[in-house]
Amino acid sequence: MQVQCSRCSQPIALCDIIESHGGHLSHLDCTRPHTLTLQERALLFVYCLDHAVAYCLGCDTRFRMAELAVDPVGVLTNLCPRCRRNLTESIRAHLYGCAMAPAEVRLRARRVREAAQYVTKLSQQTRDRSDVLIREAEAALFEAQKTLRAALVLRMTY
Repeated sequence: MQVQCSRCSQPIALCDIIESHGGHLSHLDCTRPHTLTLQERALLFVYCLDHAVAYCLGCDTRFRMAELAVDPVGVLTNLCPRCRRNLTESIRAHLYGCAMAPAEVRLRARRVREAAQYVTKLSQQTRDRSDVLIREAEAALFEAQKTLRAALVLRMTY
């Protein structure tokens, strides 16, 4: 079982942008769970405004942030203007490796992202473990009921 968003009930992936409220994980934006965070966008604006930040493998072309497309409904951003592929992960990879951003900034951004992924993974492991414990408890209960029934049947025959 996967950890589900407490707001939209959709599974939370390791690449999703998440937040925690009262111990429950949820997407920061349920309509765009893979989008860049506000902090990532701010870093791109400060350090990467004047150069290409995304690479589309399908088109073999690099793009600046201002050149990227948005879908007509407004749900997806960071799309290749030619083939409409989502380039969010390409942008994120650029951000974490861009020589224009100070090493300390890149390191901190990467650590924040890794921490969010760790929380999601840990939450998934905790949920998996609780499912195992529930199944073990159900099996133990079933065995106890079976033993009780057998004892009752045995007692009724005497």
